[in-house]
Parts: sequence; C-alpha cells; structure tokens
Amino acid sequence: MQLALQRAAVISSPDQVGTVVAAQHRRWWKRPLGVLPPGNIFVQPSNRGTAVGTALALLHVEKHNPDAIVVLLPADHYVQQEWVLAESLRHLCAQASRYTSSVFLLGTEPDCVDIEMGYIVPSERADAAPGASGVREFVEKPPIPRAQELLTHGALWNMFIVAGALPILLSFFERSYNFLAPMRAAMREPLGSLSRLYSDLPIVDFSRDVLAHYPQHLKVLSVPPCGWTDLGTPKRVAQIVHDSASNGRQVRPTRGAMYLDLAHAVGSQ
Repeated sequence: MQLALQRAAVISSPDQVGTVVAAQHRRWWKRPLGVLPPGNIFVQPSNRGTAVGTALALLHVEKHNPDAIVVLLPADHYVQQEWVLAESLRHLCAQASRYTSSVFLLGTEPDCVDIEMGYIVPSERADAAPGASGVREFVEKPPIPRAQELLTHGALWNMFIVAGALPILLSFFERSYNFLAPMRAAMREPLGSLSRLYSDLPIVDFSRDVLAHYPQHLKVLSVPPCGWTDLGTPKRVAQIVHDSASNGRQVRPTRGAMYLDLAHAVGSQ
C-alpha cells in the first residue's frame, strides 16, 4: 500500500490522492493511510468488484473536479525497478491529458506463460497518440495453449493501471450500468444509504465488464521490463518474498493490500 502511495506521488500532489478501501479491513489500512486527508479515503461498505470501487472513486473526484484526469493504481503490485514504472506513469499522464477522448492502459511484455495473469492484445499502432497501440481485446487468465497463442500475437500483461479523463470513464459506466445515479444520491445521504445500495449491486469487474466493451476508446502503452508482478495470490506473494530474500532484499507486503483490487484514484489537473 505504501508503495502505491509513493507511485501516486510521482504524478500527483498528496491532496489529489484518494484511496478506495473496504470497511472490514480498517485495521490494515488505517495507519498507512494516515498520511492522506480523511476526506480522500473512500470507504466501501463491502466488496462488489473492481468496477464498483472504481465508480465510487470517480464520483468522489467528480464532486471536486468534473474534468479531472484520473489515474487508477492498484495496491497489490511489486516492482523491482520503480524508476522505470515512474517514467511510464509520467508518459501515461501526458498522453491521457492530451488525448482526452481515449483511455490509456499500461501493459508490460510477459517474461513467461502465466495463466493467472490478464492479457491485453494490441491492435494497430494508434497514430493519434505516439507510442500507443489500439486494443483488440482483453483475455483474463487463459489456459496454457491460449496464453502461448497470445504471446505470439504480441499480447502484454495487463498491469491494471488506467488513465483517462473523468467524463469518458464515467460514460463507460453510464452506457453499461444504471447504478451511477443511485450511487450519487446515496453519497449525499447518511452512510447507511450507501450500505443499503451496495447490498443490491452486482459484482462487476472493471477490466472484463466495463473496459473490454469499449476497445475503440482504449490505447495501450508498453512499459519496459521493470520486474513487475501483481500480488493477487498468496502463492505469488510467497514467491516474491522468497526471491527477494535470495537476492538479499527485504520485502514485507502490506497485510491487506491483496484485498484492495483497486486502491487509488489520482485526479490531476
């Protein structure tokens, strides 16, 4: 979680960093998030998938800056060479700020066939955004033969780092789902209203159920090799800790970070 905050600091000031967290995990996030203004901590009553968490963050940003450029940074990432990712984040923000009719994603070249990863299949290079490619499709956790095929077509691992103008991101939800208006209303009412709304919401994945429906608006930027992986499973966390200890480094993943599928929404003007 602390590393995600440090990555956000590369591209935004602290007052523009917000975090989406789950109420039931308060004991794990309360201390590390003490560096943020209390109003920048967006507490979900329960987990309804990454799309609902994203929507909650976007609506909080909307109240302060309806035209913000928003960057979504997961909390469960490990990166060996943070400076490489930092450069890519700066480029991502520059592209999203300049080409506000597109949403930009970061992907990195796979170093193995991994059936637990999500893949982005690029299409033609996007001439309107230098260095970016179009997106043909998303593929989540493919079987080994499909993953091998994806690699031959130049697929990238999906880093789940997304940047775009707030209006276009909200438009994706408005075209696909009908919970934005009720969520806006619940956010203006006592906390119990949001809890009641959440109990009726579907579980929705941001990549699969939202972004994947609008490939014509998506662009992907390739991140140079930087030792990136996500910590989405206990097995992968254990492997990273083991490898780091073997190389003389200490890694202590923040307890609870694995549960925060979407952790940070950064609005930069």
